[in-house]
Amino acid sequence: MYNQNNNNHLNKQPVSNEKVTNYNHASQPANGSPINIHQLFPARTEQECLAELRKHPRSFFAYQNMSPEWKNRFLGFMEGTKTLPLTYDPFFKKLFNPDIYPERLSSLISSIIGTRVTVQCILSNEDSMLPSTSLLLLDILVQLEDGSIANVEIQKIPYAFPGERMSCYSSDLMLRQYTRVKSLKGNAFTYKDLKTVYTIVIYEKSPNAYLTDALSDIYLHHGRTVFDTGIELKLLQEFYVVALDVFCESKYAKDINELNAWLSLLTAQSVDDLAALVSDYPWMEAICKDMSEYMYDPEEVITMFSEALRMLDENTVHYMIDELQKERDEAVAALSEKDAALSEKDAEIAAVLSEKNAMLSEIAALKAQLAALNK
Repeated sequence: MYNQNNNNHLNKQPVSNEKVTNYNHASQPANGSPINIHQLFPARTEQECLAELRKHPRSFFAYQNMSPEWKNRFLGFMEGTKTLPLTYDPFFKKLFNPDIYPERLSSLISSIIGTRVTVQCILSNEDSMLPSTSLLLLDILVQLEDGSIANVEIQKIPYAFPGERMSCYSSDLMLRQYTRVKSLKGNAFTYKDLKTVYTIVIYEKSPNAYLTDALSDIYLHHGRTVFDTGIELKLLQEFYVVALDVFCESKYAKDINELNAWLSLLTAQSVDDLAALVSDYPWMEAICKDMSEYMYDPEEVITMFSEALRMLDENTVHYMIDELQKERDEAVAALSEKDAALSEKDAEIAAVLSEKNAMLSEIAALKAQLAALNK
């Protein structure tokens, strides 16, 4: 078997499936006239924002302990110039909570996998057999209406071995589904009761080592396991890799389709970006409205920023540990290789010395014979 990279992805051939592109978004505005995004995000001065924040001492203290980069991002949002960083877990889950906005996460997942699905509920990650990992900005596990499972995660920096890691997560999803369905079905269980599991990994920064010049414009990759002889077996694990940095630079990002709408939202940095987004996709207005309402709740925004920073700090520590472990393993491997080379050299030297000693012994014997003949 081999893992086939399916080139029939949405960014190379923009979504044309009616089920997907003509989806009736519950977030679509009732009237047809577009709003002015800058009215949703009114301009305010830094002094006005900080004066409001000082009314909440704990929140102001949390703000003071932020790094300059995050202070600027927070103030940029409160001043009405920047967006919330939706690739981070606390912000994403506020605007994509399926209990409140069931259509949003369904639409995002549908646009990635190319088939209309409905998110039924969020599943707990606590019963995973895998340990928590580093540099995850978002990790959300959902069950779809047909019983299938999708794991959506966003990573800031690609792992050293993304393929191996995705395989482990997919196997974990399959085993969890098997355990749950078997317990529900009891003796009536058959393997045909199991549904597809989707592993969706979105990179802020793509694993460039795995990309080639031919793929430089492609930001959505779909993989599944097939047999090279062409026999048809229904295998249940599918993989999707989305590279946000490639999307931002790709010529296909200008195509109008649902996938590009969601990726444009995830990569938006400024309110001007939101204005361009709503111009192309008026149904995004509702999300922009929901985001803008947080401008009037600085305590909640600070809480989200603090949680995102806490996760980022923990992930950075894990990442540093992973990197140090990697350096240690590489150093040990280099020493082992050096020791092996020295051992091989020692063996060569020993063989030469042995051969030399044998020659000296032979010479000594010959000299003794010569001395005996000369008597």
